[in-house]
Parts: sequence; structure tokens; C-alpha cells
Amino acid sequence: MTYLPSRSRWDRALGFAVLAIIVVAAASIVGQTATYPNLPWHAALTKPSFNPPNWIFGPVWTTLYFLSALAVWRILRLPETSAARRLALALFFTQLALNAAWSWMFFGAHSPLLGVVNIIPQLLIILATIAAFYRLDRLAAWCLVPLAAWVAFASILNIAIWRLNG
Repeated sequence: MTYLPSRSRWDRALGFAVLAIIVVAAASIVGQTATYPNLPWHAALTKPSFNPPNWIFGPVWTTLYFLSALAVWRILRLPETSAARRLALALFFTQLALNAAWSWMFFGAHSPLLGVVNIIPQLLIILATIAAFYRLDRLAAWCLVPLAAWVAFASILNIAIWRLNG
């Protein structure tokens, strides 16, 4: 019989880092697949005066996705038997799926209304994720605060675009 030592903490942490990056990057790619081909449609929409310039979205989302991957990595490293960890991860992956789906609902379907239908629950689940993360790892929770702030702003923007374009 061959003895196989258990993975070291370092291997486990590295594996979870790779998983966090892959999952968050995949959500980003899924969203971008709907967004980029529909930018001409978006450009033709009437926008509110507080609409940011287009160049800001790339750096903002890159930062938010980086912070999200860092946050979920910190939670993934915790003991797997924790019910609080399972809940926190379920909330995180739900908000991440909603994030990717928003692009398909808003851009892909050319529907600011569908965007609103998605983004309000998405924001609420982000806030619940922050609360769940905070109980487990305060730094992980704080990493998601900029996401909540941006999605709150995006919610207002999405509602304004919907109202202006009926």
C-alpha cells in the first residue's frame, strides 16, 4: 500500500485561489459575451446625466472581480464542515450568477427592464453575502463592499435608463 500524504495547507490554498480566479473570470467572460456585441445598441440609448464614460467600466469591473476572487478565496479556505461557510458560498455564487445573467438580460435581450428585474435582487444578495462573509472573515466581507456600492449605483443607473427608454 502506498502512503499519500494529505495536501499541505499551501497546496489547498493555492488550489482554492485557482478555483476562485477561474469561477470569477468565467462569470466575467459570460457577461462580456453578451455585452460587447451589443455596445452599439447601448450607445443609442438615452442615458441620464450621471452615466459614467464608457472607459470607466473596464477598470472598475476588473477591480471588482479581483476583489471578489480574493473574497471568495478567503472563504473557500475555511473548514468545509461549516454551515455558515456553505451559506456564504451559496450566496456568493448566486450573486455571481446574477451578475453574469444581468448582461444577458440587459444587453443580450436589449431590455433595461429585465436588467432592473435582475439587479435589485442581485444587490440584495450581495448585501446578504457581505453579512455572511463578515461572520466568517471580515476582510473577505470588506472586499465585497465596493461591489455593493457599484451595483447600488448601477441599479440607479439601470432604472434611469429603463425610464428614459421606456
